[in-house]
Amino acid sequence: METEKFKSEKSQRTETITVNGNIQEAFSLFGAFEEKKWAEGWDPVLVYPDREIIEEGTTFKTAGRGEEGEYLWRVSKYYPEKYLIQYLVSTENRYWTITVKCKPVTENKTSAEITYAFIGLNEKGNKINEESLERMYKNNLKDWEEEINNYLKNVS
Repeated sequence: METEKFKSEKSQRTETITVNGNIQEAFSLFGAFEEKKWAEGWDPVLVYPDREIIEEGTTFKTAGRGEEGEYLWRVSKYYPEKYLIQYLVSTENRYWTITVKCKPVTENKTSAEITYAFIGLNEKGNKINEESLERMYKNNLKDWEEEINNYLKNVS
């Protein structure tokens, strides 16, 4: 009898939100350390480099959810001139990328296209990814849009 081989699954979803700010301001809020300004409970712990700066290779940790104790994050792509940032996040069960691409809509409005792409490293990872994608996109990221725009309204 042949043992069935594990089959990794990929789950991906993209949504676009509108940020009520110019593109430089909006794009900066998707940086790991700027996100603390609008995302309640967001508390990244810097690993590399020795100061809070976003560049390719910036690495940090955050608390995990459920059975996963910790997430390890790395900025895998950073093209500020193209308003694109991508994070690679990993655990023992799975990894995923979060890609944010911003485009100006008007002088004070920016669209942010956000893509999560999950890959399972084992059956448990496949299952967690499916649940994570459903939870993350439950409100089509309108919760992000609201939090960011509330922050921007209060600092203006």
